[in-house]
Amino acid sequence: MLDASDRIALHELAALYGHLIDQRRWDDLHLVFTDDLVYEGLTHTTGSIAEKVALWTSEDGIKRHPLAHHITNPVVTEDADGTVRMICKGIMIRAEVAPVSIIYEDIAVRTERGWRIAYRKATNRTEQALAAG
Repeated sequence: MLDASDRIALHELAALYGHLIDQRRWDDLHLVFTDDLVYEGLTHTTGSIAEKVALWTSEDGIKRHPLAHHITNPVVTEDADGTVRMICKGIMIRAEVAPVSIIYEDIAVRTERGWRIAYRKATNRTEQALAAG
């Protein structure tokens, strides 16, 4: 069962992602994600943290990557089987387009190094709204 210190650690984990990604501290993303991260959504395909970093640091990835990620509204829940889920909103700022709203749906696991995100699904809410008309 999650206690208050777990919840604080998970909220900080969500926030840390925004800081590390915006500072392009790719080598520190192990502080947020497990090595075998499964990441789905946006223009990314399912893959490990190493595959995500390779995509984000490619010439095309750097051009499309937001300047700023503002991670907000984290909500942490625990399923009856002990699975820890976190949902957050994200506002992404890019130089050339309007801000984008993202939903992150995560599964977090307690590792020997602390809490890490093992699964992330990112959904672009702005794109969904525009497509729906």
